[in-house]
Amino acid sequence: MKKIVYDQLEETLYTETLDNGLTVTLLPKNEFHKTYALFTTNYGSIDNTFVPLGKEEMVTVPDGIAHFLEHKLFEKEDGDVFQKFGKLGASANAFTSFTRTSYLFSSTEKVKENLMTLIDFVQDPYFTEETVNKEKGIIAQEIQMYDDEPDWRLFFGLLSNLYPKHPLHIDIAGTVDSIMDITADDLYESYHTFYHPSNMNLFVVGKLDPEKMMQEIRDNQKKKQFSKPEYIVRYFPEETVEDIKAYDSISLSVNRPKSIIGVKGVKIPPTGREGLAYKTKMSVLLSLLFGPTSKNYLELYDSGLIDDSFSYDFTMERSFHFLDVGSDTKEPEKFSKTIKDLLLTAKDSHELNEEHLSLIKKKMIGQHLQSLNSLEYIANQYSQELFGEATLFDMVPIIESIQLEDIKEVAAEFMMEEHISIFTILPKGE
Repeated sequence: MKKIVYDQLEETLYTETLDNGLTVTLLPKNEFHKTYALFTTNYGSIDNTFVPLGKEEMVTVPDGIAHFLEHKLFEKEDGDVFQKFGKLGASANAFTSFTRTSYLFSSTEKVKENLMTLIDFVQDPYFTEETVNKEKGIIAQEIQMYDDEPDWRLFFGLLSNLYPKHPLHIDIAGTVDSIMDITADDLYESYHTFYHPSNMNLFVVGKLDPEKMMQEIRDNQKKKQFSKPEYIVRYFPEETVEDIKAYDSISLSVNRPKSIIGVKGVKIPPTGREGLAYKTKMSVLLSLLFGPTSKNYLELYDSGLIDDSFSYDFTMERSFHFLDVGSDTKEPEKFSKTIKDLLLTAKDSHELNEEHLSLIKKKMIGQHLQSLNSLEYIANQYSQELFGEATLFDMVPIIESIQLEDIKEVAAEFMMEEHISIFTILPKGE
């Protein structure tokens, strides 16, 4: 078991890759009464075209299958796993994103029993055509609920403009039509391909004894048989700048128009620590341009062009990265033009100065250190595999090292007019 000490933060990580390929990371925080565990597979909604385990031909499964699989793993022949966690005094849940699926529990008691329950139910699939068909109606209702959510439609409208070929633009849950095609065989094929221990990681944080817990996990895994690890071949369509749709809109039952502007990253970003630094620089850039300490934000707010719904974000995961800025606005055309102009002139913006950068860095470090008091935040951030050995515990020195020229450089490289798209939701009748 490898021990990694972060002296600055007074944190110690214990990590080990087991014989079957499973990566286990333990973070003792014994000042907490709670323990939080997250069991994650590097498999999400975009992974719908791949070579199945033990086969040679590429297959394409129905959209939404990763999310469907997440739902079905909780149902076993002898009952619902949620009830088992409840009897053990734990709160359990799961979620599917574009690139990963995670199963979790939090508990203040019977941690070993809950941890073994988590590992065992995820590693023991049970699907039948009858239970699969039963679930289709439940998930269809969930999809229809999101179809009626304007902010969800706004976000996926932008993704459809930026990524018209990439499966990123498809709702994580799929469509009502696509989930109707899912079979038990599809679920088993996807499960055995992506739920191999070598494609998964287990992170446990909170009140725990690392030596004892790691041995319990080793013992659990030694009792199980898995096939040999294989490299997973995934396929994503090639896209060009010409594929980006510059503008689109829809009409929904909303009181005020909604507009969002996005910039698609087209160059392959760095990985490892450099990747984490790059993502951080982009986040700093957006905070400089649009954060509450910026003159831009005050002017936008005072003019009534934005309200409290205003938000911005930079997303970077495997096979895609983009930024988005959106708000409810009474003047969607003026809003999108103003934001677009601010993005395209970002490298020369008056917001990019040493004093402002220093303020943003201090604020970001403070927020980061505060977030380390959340076991859930630590586990969710740590379970992302994009940055190799670089973790959230490397964030403070990364933030401290950022210079003004770094920000201007990423602004000049990223903000290209041909990479920009706008999506708007208008009130019905307008």
